[in-house]
Amino acid sequence: MNFDYNEEQKMLKESMQRWFQDNYSFDQRRVILESEAGVSAEHWATFAELGWLSIPFAEAYGGYGGSIIDTAAIMEECGKALLLEPMIANLVLFGGVLQKAGGAVASELIPQIIDGSLMGSLATYEEQARFDLSNIATTATGTDGGFTLNGAKALAVGGAHASKFIVSARVDGDDTDNNGISLFVIDANADGLTVSPHDLMDGQQVADLKLENVSVSADQQLGEAGAGYALLDAVMQDLNVALSAEAVGIMQTLNSATIEYTKTRKQFGVPISVFQALQHRMVDCFMAYEQSKSLLCGALCELTDGTTSAEEARQTVFALRTVIAKYGKQVGDEAIQMHGGMGITDELSIGHYVKRMLMINLQFGNGDFYQNQYNQLAYS
Repeated sequence: MNFDYNEEQKMLKESMQRWFQDNYSFDQRRVILESEAGVSAEHWATFAELGWLSIPFAEAYGGYGGSIIDTAAIMEECGKALLLEPMIANLVLFGGVLQKAGGAVASELIPQIIDGSLMGSLATYEEQARFDLSNIATTATGTDGGFTLNGAKALAVGGAHASKFIVSARVDGDDTDNNGISLFVIDANADGLTVSPHDLMDGQQVADLKLENVSVSADQQLGEAGAGYALLDAVMQDLNVALSAEAVGIMQTLNSATIEYTKTRKQFGVPISVFQALQHRMVDCFMAYEQSKSLLCGALCELTDGTTSAEEARQTVFALRTVIAKYGKQVGDEAIQMHGGMGITDELSIGHYVKRMLMINLQFGNGDFYQNQYNQLAYS
């Protein structure tokens, strides 16, 4: 079986590598990170011009019509570059829900994502939910011609820069029912909506939302009423693959940087790369990266070959996230250990990559969570 990217995907990755090399060095990224906005609007406009923002979207919306493999190719390069701009938030979460829901709202908003004029955010997780998509206490009460939303959302990725949000709210059922969840598009400046942006430890920006009698018209509801959970669940599968691809890119970069450092750092008059104990540890990190990459390729094949059942593909994605959590921590820990005290300084890129890896492994579910999800499918 061929686990490699096709020629078009390789060309996309190579073009991204060249652009990042010329425009997104660690020092250039630091300037963006320390700016008031925390992201570059100029870079985002460039991504649109280069066509990167069109990759996951269907041709009917003016997109490239790419698959999850194309998204993974993008996110692997974003991981290597340690991208601050909200690619995941717009292409996978906000844009992903719109595309899967379809309808007039998607036809209106997706072209704006593609041309870079719109940034959005999916706000679905709540403080009490603990990674459970169905644990939603935010309510949507029917009114004449629409709904009134009340509740709170936590850690909406890309929410600090979003002009629109997709918010999940319960129209029926108990707080943990899969049924009875609807999705609504609301403006960031809507009356009754309070957006509180803040930074995560990796420099990514999120926002907490408070909704107090926020009015939304009925035509801003996505998909069928009360059937929002299925949309969220499908998007989260894409998210898990995209985050895993980003993590694989980070692991590759950490390994390469660590190997280069051991060739220049001397102890007892020789490079530390000659010490057998460190060689063994570097081989372990290389194998951790290779196993993660192989499982990512396996998941991509299962999701796109048309012969694997949805349950089998879902099980593989859960296994992928479990492995990424384990090996991502291993590679990050070893990179810091081999760099010594320099590994955790702000001036060196290593610590920044490790922080991003930690957030990937925590923000949408940790290793234990996905191990439990896998076990439920594999042994039920």
